[in-house]
Amino acid sequence: MRILVVEDDLRLAELLRRGLVGEGYAVDVAHDGRSGLELALLNGYDALVLDVILPGLNGYRLCARLREAALWTPVLMLTAKDGEYDEAEGLDTGADDYLTKPFSFVALTARLRALLRRGRPERPAVLQVGDLEIDPATRGCRRGITPVALTLREFAVLEYLARRRGETVSKTEVLEHVWDHTFEGDVNVVEVYVSTLRRKIDAPFQRRTIHTVRGIGYRLEAGEGLRR
Repeated sequence: MRILVVEDDLRLAELLRRGLVGEGYAVDVAHDGRSGLELALLNGYDALVLDVILPGLNGYRLCARLREAALWTPVLMLTAKDGEYDEAEGLDTGADDYLTKPFSFVALTARLRALLRRGRPERPAVLQVGDLEIDPATRGCRRGITPVALTLREFAVLEYLARRRGETVSKTEVLEHVWDHTFEGDVNVVEVYVSTLRRKIDAPFQRRTIHTVRGIGYRLEAGEGLRR
């Protein structure tokens, strides 16, 4: 198994390299984000260990660039930061696991083994439906190169339909996945949000993306052009 370690602390990088070599891994090391990105794109690594605070390109952006390039190599992030927002940012940019410094080498190798067992399943960070792009990490949406402004709830409905692309989804399913258990309104609230989404993501672009399946629910498909 070949591992890339991207760590700007020279002493820690060398300790990790020696330790991982001792565990039987082949290890390459980079000390800045841009060099790490170049190596990761050029070589077929089985896993990456990325520090967050790196010169040139930080670990969050490095990981995001890899995912944008459709490179799904498992990523373990290392950081001296501590807190749920830092962890969330790392995971939202495409990392698979997160380890806060100081850490034990035993914990690091155990997490690496778990990542390697899982392999590299393809899980795009951005959902693509035709020319409609939905980014769950930033809650951004665009049609082609045109940004589309959505409220949080509108985005949540669209994201759920996109994750079930090509499937017919009932109003009840949308309600259960987008609203919490305390919601006591009518299931037809879903119709209101679907109607709003159509006005925002379809009508201005002459597309038909959200299809109504009469008596059942909705289906999201790549938007076909509307006849004039």
